[in-house]
Amino acid sequence: MNTVIDMVVIHGISLPPGQFLNDSIEQFFCGKLDYSAHPYFSTIKELRVSAHLLINRHGMVTQFVPFSKRAWHAGQSFFQGRVQCNDFSIGIELEGTDELPYEKEQYAALAEILQLLMGAYPAITRERVVGHSTIAPGRKTDPGSQFDWAYLDCLL
Repeated sequence: MNTVIDMVVIHGISLPPGQFLNDSIEQFFCGKLDYSAHPYFSTIKELRVSAHLLINRHGMVTQFVPFSKRAWHAGQSFFQGRVQCNDFSIGIELEGTDELPYEKEQYAALAEILQLLMGAYPAITRERVVGHSTIAPGRKTDPGSQFDWAYLDCLL
């Protein structure tokens, strides 16, 4: 990717929805999910999705895509007059749902990662750390109303 990376998109995901701390997200991102293992999985069978990072409920971080490569996390998206946010952003998935609070361990890991990313990519500022719902309004709601942006700001 030759484009300047200047944004981080925060997402929320759980597979199956509302279930945590299994390997379904990792399997999904790696194209190895057993789509017969749960009825919900058949509804996402055709999707090809990846993120740069996943932070699970315990704050453990898994990297799927190098930061210098494009991940497929944003879908149809726009931010400040630009479209296709996958082209200039880093996608970080938090294991969770819109309806449940995220864990302190997740915020701690996220804050540490954001500080490192802001150091490595000077164009990423706090104002350019946004939720998926910001770049795909009406289509996406994550990381959801339970994501505590003020708490994250205190950690940065």
